[in-house]
Amino acid sequence: MSKPHLLVHESKDNVGVVVIEGLTAGTEMLCVVTHDNSDFKLTAKHDIPIGHKVALTDLADGETIIKYGEDIGKMVAAAGQGEHVHTHNMKTKRW
Repeated sequence: MSKPHLLVHESKDNVGVVVIEGLTAGTEMLCVVTHDNSDFKLTAKHDIPIGHKVALTDLADGETIIKYGEDIGKMVAAAGQGEHVHTHNMKTKRW
């Protein structure tokens, strides 16, 4: 297997985390689900920094974000599959 671009922790997660420097728009990412070591491909729609999230499916405004199999927040603006998910379009539900 090649080096992954994106890690997904659980199969029910709807975001993954970029694990390489310099990910650019148009890159066909190798995505690995760490829970079962399965993999899939997804195209990055934006340049996305290492450590930032990518939408695995289309995410609507108000939709719950699942990472590590847990609710980590909600979308405050929509993001399409392969798009950057971070503080500009996702917020914690804590405040």
